[in-house]
Amino acid sequence: MPDLPAEVESGGRREPTVPEQPLTFHQLTFLAEGDDVTVGRPDEGSYVVLPADGAALLRQLVDGRTCAQAAQWFLETYGESVDIADFVTDLGELGFLRDPGEPDPPQPAPVRWNRVGRAVFSPVGALAYLALIGGWLAAMIRTPALVPSYHHLFFTHYMSVLMVSMFLAQMPLVLLHEAAHALAGRRLGLRSRLSVGRRLHYLVFLTTLDGLVAVPRRKRFLPILAGILTDIAVLAGLTLVASFTERADGSFPLVGAVALAMAYLTVLRLLWQCWFFLQTDVYFLVVTVLGCVDLQTAAKQLLANRWCALLGRPAPHDPESWHPRDRSVARWYSLLIVAGYAFLLATLAFGLLPTAVKVFATVLARLSGNGAHSAAGITDSALFLLLSVGEIAVAGGLYLRERRTRRSAPAVAASSPL
Repeated sequence: MPDLPAEVESGGRREPTVPEQPLTFHQLTFLAEGDDVTVGRPDEGSYVVLPADGAALLRQLVDGRTCAQAAQWFLETYGESVDIADFVTDLGELGFLRDPGEPDPPQPAPVRWNRVGRAVFSPVGALAYLALIGGWLAAMIRTPALVPSYHHLFFTHYMSVLMVSMFLAQMPLVLLHEAAHALAGRRLGLRSRLSVGRRLHYLVFLTTLDGLVAVPRRKRFLPILAGILTDIAVLAGLTLVASFTERADGSFPLVGAVALAMAYLTVLRLLWQCWFFLQTDVYFLVVTVLGCVDLQTAAKQLLANRWCALLGRPAPHDPESWHPRDRSVARWYSLLIVAGYAFLLATLAFGLLPTAVKVFATVLARLSGNGAHSAAGITDSALFLLLSVGEIAVAGGLYLRERRTRRSAPAVAASSPL
C-alpha cells in the first residue's frame, strides 16, 4: 500500500498527518488544456481532470518536494493555504502513489500495429482514399442505379437468407469500423480493447482507446473519425464492385446485388452515428470540440434532478460535482437527449414496429398454415423467427450484465470508448 497519511488524536478528534519524506509516484502524464490539466497513469489507463493549481501542486510532489515544502510553495505561489493531508489522501485513492519499497513496474511492451497505423493514416493513404471516393461518385453519376436504395436489400425472397447474409457480411464490416479506431489510436501509441455491447436492443462492438483523453485535442479527431471514414470507404468500395458486375441490360448478378445490399446497410450504419445521444462517434466528436469531460453523465444527472424537482423531491445529484464545462453545455444538451430519444421511439413506433408486426405476422401465418406453404417457406420463417428472438435475447443478457457491472464496479474516469 502507498505510504498514506496517518491519523493522530488531537482534542478528541483524529487528524491526518503526512509523511516527512518525499512521496513516490507511479508514472504520471500531464496534459494542460485551458484551465484544466488531465493527469493519469498510462499503465492503468486511468485519468482525472484537475484544476491548474492542483496539478501544479501535484507536480511539485512528483518532482521530489516533501509535503511540507509543497504546501509552503503553494502558499507562496497562490497566496492560499492547502490541506496537504487531504490532498495526499486523494492521490492515494486515485492510485497515483507508490509504496517506497515497491519495485519499479516493468516497461510496457511496444504498442503493436503502430507502423501499420502510421502507414494507413498517412498522406499517401489520404490520396488513395480521395481517389476511391472520386471513383465512387463518378460511378453513381454515370449509373444512377448504383445510388443506395432500400430496394437493394431484397436480393432474395427468403427472409432468413436476408437476415443471415446481412449478419455474416455486416459483422466483418463493423469490426473493420472498430479496427480503424484502434489502428488510428495505435498510430499515436495508444492501447485498445475490443468488447461487445449494445445500444438499445442492437448489438454493437466497442473499441476502448486507453489514454485518448491524455492526447492533445487536435490529435484526437482522427481516432474518433476513423470509423466513419472507413465506413465511407467501404460504401464506395462495395458500390464500385457492383458497378464492375453490371450487365448490359442494367441488372446486376448475385455478387453485385449483394454488394449493393451491403452498401445500403453501410449507409444505415452511417446514419446511426447521428444518434449522438447514444454515445456514438459523433457524440465523442461533439464532446471533443466543445471541450467537455463527461457530458453524457452530467446531462443525464441534470435530467434526473429536474424530474425530481417536478415531483417535489430533493435533487439526487450535486451539480458542483460536474466539470464546469459539462455543467454549462448540459443545460441545452440534456434537452437534445430528450428530443433524440423521443424521435427515436417515435421512429420505432410508427416506422419499424408496423413493419416488424407485418413481417412477424407473415412468419406466423406461414408456420400455422395447413400445408398452404412450401417446406422451404416454413423453414425460412422458422429460422427468421429464431434469429430475431435470439438477437433480442443476447441484447437482454448484455443489459443484465451491464447492470451487475455498474452495481459492483467503482466509478473511475478511465478511457474513451468509441
